[in-house]
Amino acid sequence: MNRLLFLLILLPAVLSAQTGDTSAPLRVSFLGDSYTTYMGAVAVDTFDVWYPRHEVNKNDRKKAVNDVQDIEQTWWRQLLKATGWTLDTNNSFSGATVCYTGYRKEDYTNRSFLNRLAYLGEPDVILCCGATNDSWAGSPIGEYKYANWTPADFKSFRPAMAALCEGFRTHYPQAKVYFILNSELKPEINESVRTICRHYGIALIELHDIDKQWGHPSVAGMKAIADQVLDVLRADGCVK
Repeated sequence: MNRLLFLLILLPAVLSAQTGDTSAPLRVSFLGDSYTTYMGAVAVDTFDVWYPRHEVNKNDRKKAVNDVQDIEQTWWRQLLKATGWTLDTNNSFSGATVCYTGYRKEDYTNRSFLNRLAYLGEPDVILCCGATNDSWAGSPIGEYKYANWTPADFKSFRPAMAALCEGFRTHYPQAKVYFILNSELKPEINESVRTICRHYGIALIELHDIDKQWGHPSVAGMKAIADQVLDVLRADGCVK
């Protein structure tokens, strides 16, 4: 290659590095449960997804039981569009609990938030929407514990939630982390999340007035989530 041509190609990259160019869009990863799933749009194909949701009636015809029937209606896709951010990873698994104890007291270690924490890529921003299934499944609450955890501790919500927040700091020290707390959860779950997020300095977004169908955000509910998250991001200076 002509030396002059090579230098002309290389020059913009050099200037960008020297001036600290920050024009590139931020990379965002999602760690979630069913609220952040959509068929064909999660990190691993074998992860359970909830959206789009249908049931088969007596005439063998599919009937939508939730009006979210397009990926662009999901809260997280609306957020990407509004911010211009780039999706790094959507690591969401329907039915997932933060801790290792799921529905019917079954072992949910593999799908737990804690187990999937390390697989979010290299994001600048992490949005974690969880604790819903811990509340619905009646997972053990446990005691507040901020260090020296054992595997047995992770069967309960509070130690697992603390380890999750510690893990965000360990695995993604440069990322800005937001924990999104669903509406209509058990008081002990809400207070535990508030206490643990405050302990670790994790920004907390508490949702309210989310319209739901079959316990999951409708089109209106998805828009409300996106709007409420955006309001916090703008107030925090993370989005213009």
